Amino acid sequence: MPGDSGHGHGHGLTPDQAVSAGGRYLTRLWIAVGLGTVTLVLQLTVGLLTSSLALLADSAHVFTDVFGVTLAAIAITVARRARRRAGHTYGLYRSEVLAALANSILLLAVAAWVLYEAIDALREPVEVPGLPVMVVAAVGLAMNVIAFLLLRSGAKESINIRGAYLEVMADMLGSFGVLASGAITLFTGWTYADPLIGAAIGLFVVPRAWRLGRNALRILFQHSPQRLDLAELSSALEALPGIRNAHDVHVWTLTSGMDVASAHLTTDHEAAHTEVLAAARRLFAEKYHIEHTTLQIEPVAENARGCHQLTW
Repeated sequence: MPGDSGHGHGHGLTPDQAVSAGGRYLTRLWIAVGLGTVTLVLQLTVGLLTSSLALLADSAHVFTDVFGVTLAAIAITVARRARRRAGHTYGLYRSEVLAALANSILLLAVAAWVLYEAIDALREPVEVPGLPVMVVAAVGLAMNVIAFLLLRSGAKESINIRGAYLEVMADMLGSFGVLASGAITLFTGWTYADPLIGAAIGLFVVPRAWRLGRNALRILFQHSPQRLDLAELSSALEALPGIRNAHDVHVWTLTSGMDVASAHLTTDHEAAHTEVLAAARRLFAEKYHIEHTTLQIEPVAENARGCHQLTW
């Protein structure tokens, strides 16, 4: 219908059907929480009974990890339930990103604490009890390996799952460290193993936590996804039949796996708007994997009083 303008809203799923990348791994997150809680209780109990500073220190690390993974699971649960509430047109998916940012801060804080304690322990080495520490570390390691494997695939899809995954990975490395330091102490009596391994773990976690926080802030500040070239997207839109110019093109991320886009499309006066909108929608969905789009048609000779909407 030449001379009119239209708005197209395209999406493959309704808000109630849409599931974020993190939501697909919610059950695995709760399993990881359970495994971490078992490890925490075991380490605290044995650490207090044996006066093992190594186990007590690692139990603090485990507590932070369990808290972080629990936060991630709660954030996904809240986001999913909030989709049906009036006024929450996009649900509360940003809560997942806030949880990832909180995880990043927690990881950095724990890493700083580990490094501080390691430096202090190097000045005054504390003897780590050998056999009981090794047994508890082995059990904790097994729990962490299970949780690590459960979350590994989800870490590639969701920034929130990645935060929990990093928590588990850091704790798994901590279990390796406690196990190794316990073995070294048991067989050699060398007391410097524990602080040195602790410092190595802290240094390993810092850059990964920093990247996690940076990615979370990109989403919260509504930067375009790193995978996307906006100039290329605009050119691809302008190459579609009937479109002269694409401007005010915006793409942002609600949460991992859920990108949203909007654009204004200037069309030829004789262009069929229904076909233009359908073609643009297909481009977003098939080439850029963006299912929810808001597109406005602006004919060259636009008659404002003849405007109507075309909606998908």
